Amino acid sequence: MKKIGIIALMVVLFASGCGKVDVSKVKEDFESQVAKTKSYLLKGNMEIINNEDTYVYSIEASFLKDDFYKVKLVNQTNNHEQIILKNKEGVYVITPSLNKSFKFQSEWPNNSSQSYLLGSLLSDVKNDSNGTLEETDKNYILKAGVNYPNNSELAYEKIYFDKSMNLERVEVFSQDDTLKIKVTVKSLDLKANLSENDFALEELIDQDCCSTNTCEDKNACDKENNPDNKETTDKTTKKTSIVDQIIYPLYIPSETYLTSKDVVETTDGDRVILTYSGNKSFVLVEEPASLSPEFEVIPVYGDPTMLNDTVAALQSNSVYWTSNNIEYYLAGDNLSSEELLSIATSLTNIDIVTSAEAEK
Repeated sequence: MKKIGIIALMVVLFASGCGKVDVSKVKEDFESQVAKTKSYLLKGNMEIINNEDTYVYSIEASFLKDDFYKVKLVNQTNNHEQIILKNKEGVYVITPSLNKSFKFQSEWPNNSSQSYLLGSLLSDVKNDSNGTLEETDKNYILKAGVNYPNNSELAYEKIYFDKSMNLERVEVFSQDDTLKIKVTVKSLDLKANLSENDFALEELIDQDCCSTNTCEDKNACDKENNPDNKETTDKTTKKTSIVDQIIYPLYIPSETYLTSKDVVETTDGDRVILTYSGNKSFVLVEEPASLSPEFEVIPVYGDPTMLNDTVAALQSNSVYWTSNNIEYYLAGDNLSSEELLSIATSLTNIDIVTSAEAEK
C-alpha cells in the first residue's frame, strides 16, 4: 500500500510540474515569432483611458522588415483619421482630411514603447530582466516595464497570449495600477506579404484623395461618395471657418496666469492667441482647421505623440495638433515635454471651457 501511495504521489507531482511554463520559454517563443515574420498586419482597437473619459480608435498596424511601419488610426467618436508612416524617406504623420502631413526627423518607433507594434513589445520584454509571467487557464501574461519618456505616469504593461502564443491584447498601467491604454487584437497576419510600395507616401495620398476632394478623377470620387456629399462638405467647411468659442486649458502650471487674449482675422477664419505669463509662461494659438489645396508636407524636429483623441507633433518646446476641427499650437520655452502634453491633454479632455469660466 505504501508503494502504491508513493507512486501515486509521484504521478501527481509530475503532472502538476508539466503544466508550468517558464517565463524565459514564453519570451523565447515570442522573440522567435517576431524574428520569423518578414511583414505583418495587425488589426484591432485601442482605448486610451483618461480619468472618466475613454477614447477609442480602430487601428491597423503594418510592418515590413527592416524598418517600414504604417499605423492607421481612426477615432471612433469623430471618425478623424491619421496615419503614422515610416519608410526610407523619414517619419510622417498624415491627416487625410486636411491634405497635410508632418515629416519628422525622429527615431520613432524605437525611442519609446508602442503598444500596437510587436517589435516594441518585444523590446520592452527583453529590456526588463525582472519581467514576470502569469499563467491562467486560457492565457500566458507577460508583465514588463515600459518606456514612455513624455509620460512618467505609465509604468508597466501586461501582454496577453493564448496557449498557442497568439497575441490577444496589451494593457498599459500607471504606477498606481490604473489601466491607461488597452489594445485589443482582432486579427494578426504574420505572413502579410507586404512590399515597400505599401509604405510609399504617394500611395497613401492617392488612396485618400477622394476624402480630401483633391483627386483628379472627380467622377470616380462621386461614385464612391453619397449624393449628399457636397452638402456635407459645405456644412463642414462652414462649421470650421470660425472658432465658435475659445477653448481654455484646464491644466495650467502653478504661478502661471492668462495675461492676454487676442483674436486675429485670417483668410481661413479667426486666429485666437492666448498668452500665459508667470513661472511657466506659454502661448496657445487656436484656429479653424483648413484643407490644403495641394498635399502639404511640413518638416518638423520632434516625435509623433498620442494625445487623447489625436496624434500630435511634439517638438522640444512646442506641440501642434488638430482636434474637433480646430488646429492648436502650444509653445513654451521653459516647459518640459511632459508639461506641454499635460496642458495639451487638458484641452482635448473637455468640450468647451468658456471665457467667463477661465477668467474666474
